[in-house]
Amino acid sequence: MQEPSIAIPISQIKGRGSATRLAHRFERDAREPFDDGWAGDPEEATRIATTWTWEDAKSAISRNTSPDIGFDRSINPYRGCEHGCSYCYARPSHSYLGLSPGLDFETRLIAKRGLKDRLIHELANPRYSPGMMALGTITDAYQPLDRELRLTREVLQVLHDCHHPMAVVTKGSGIERDIDLLAPMAARRQAGVYVSVTTLDADLARRMEPRAAAPWRRLRTIRTLTDAGIPVGVSVSPQIPFINDDMEQVLQAARDAGATSAFYVVLRLPWELSPLFRQWLDLHYPDRAARVMARMHDLRGGKDYDASFATRRSGQGIWADLIAQRFDKACRRLGLNRQRHDWHVDGFRPPSTVGQMGLFE
Repeated sequence: MQEPSIAIPISQIKGRGSATRLAHRFERDAREPFDDGWAGDPEEATRIATTWTWEDAKSAISRNTSPDIGFDRSINPYRGCEHGCSYCYARPSHSYLGLSPGLDFETRLIAKRGLKDRLIHELANPRYSPGMMALGTITDAYQPLDRELRLTREVLQVLHDCHHPMAVVTKGSGIERDIDLLAPMAARRQAGVYVSVTTLDADLARRMEPRAAAPWRRLRTIRTLTDAGIPVGVSVSPQIPFINDDMEQVLQAARDAGATSAFYVVLRLPWELSPLFRQWLDLHYPDRAARVMARMHDLRGGKDYDASFATRRSGQGIWADLIAQRFDKACRRLGLNRQRHDWHVDGFRPPSTVGQMGLFE
């Protein structure tokens, strides 16, 4: 009689948002671990080191024509993100590299070599027309790896010297390193920062965003940037039903720290992120996992995700309306989003002109 195979129960990995190397959508075969009867070292499974490799940058500026996004160009110095956010909509992008959107996304990182030089080349194109540049829209430009490689500062230095407007959304307190560049850009109305604060609950943040800065540390970053004269907003994204229900408290704390604007996005679950997030729910909140996904279906027209430009950021239906009303009411009460930020593009100086002045030497 053949013995049945025994599936290995999935367990949390310390400091990681994912628990498995989920097969990506381009793989021909999917494999499931099973218990062969040989006991291993339980601590070994919890020690997964972060590694990184170089990739020669073929281009610096990515373009988009999405009507629901307020910018048409962006720069991303890294592929993958060590912050390990369980909900990150960028996880499926690792599939194009033949890597898992699960653990590989947060442990096997790729840095773009020559990014600064490609950026200079593209900005020097006579046909280039300046506009607001978003920094780190796919993965966080100030993730821990940037402390070592400093690619984000190199990009920022080019934008600073060329008087090119930019904005960044980050969970990383490492952005404080670059205040010396951001402050003069802000004085020229060419820089803005959004700090992402998903929740004030430190335990929840540790589970959702295991290697990002603690919530209190992000609030201190808002205060530090604001005191330096840099306009700062707060992103209370993503809104996850029955998980991070302290939106109003986050907005209050961010306003008190100096934030003047805010935005939110409802949880998005494209491609492999859906099974990954379900796995995270089963590990951390099994008592409410079914309720969370039922509400997500209410917000997404009965599906895990709807990619329609009209609703992918806000959701649809009565629950989406309720989130929007809560957000709008809190912003009005706190005085957030009262002033529109106008980007100053007229001062742009192409790199050829700047280079003649010796600023890139």
